[in-house]
Amino acid sequence: QVQLVESGGGSAQAGGSLRLSCGASEDVSFDCMGWFRQGPGKEREGVALIYIHGARTWYADSVKGRFTISGDSAKKTMFLQMNSLKSEDTAMYYCARRGASYCSDDYLRSAHKFDSWGQGTQVTVSS
Repeated sequence: QVQLVESGGGSAQAGGSLRLSCGASEDVSFDCMGWFRQGPGKEREGVALIYIHGARTWYADSVKGRFTISGDSAKKTMFLQMNSLKSEDTAMYYCARRGASYCSDDYLRSAHKFDSWGQGTQVTVSS
């Protein structure tokens, strides 16, 4: 399994921004990488996916236009830039890796198909 470590979480006011990072122990450019989140009393949900080598991205409707996922293959790092934050974005955010090159928005709803997970980083948005 790939080791993943998230960072960058914290607190922000509604309308503010945060940037999450996910460092990987090996090259994940050819994998399907994603950010998931789990809010209090909620199920884990997919936020955004990226296939770094192909520069392809997919987003949940709830974050489109506000969040941007990106990756730096040289640094083995994935990012999630979160702008225009809302209180409903409050959650534990996890990065995940699916060890296969095929990636699509279907996997936003398939967390069980990801084989490596980070420990999570908390994001709290106050209104």
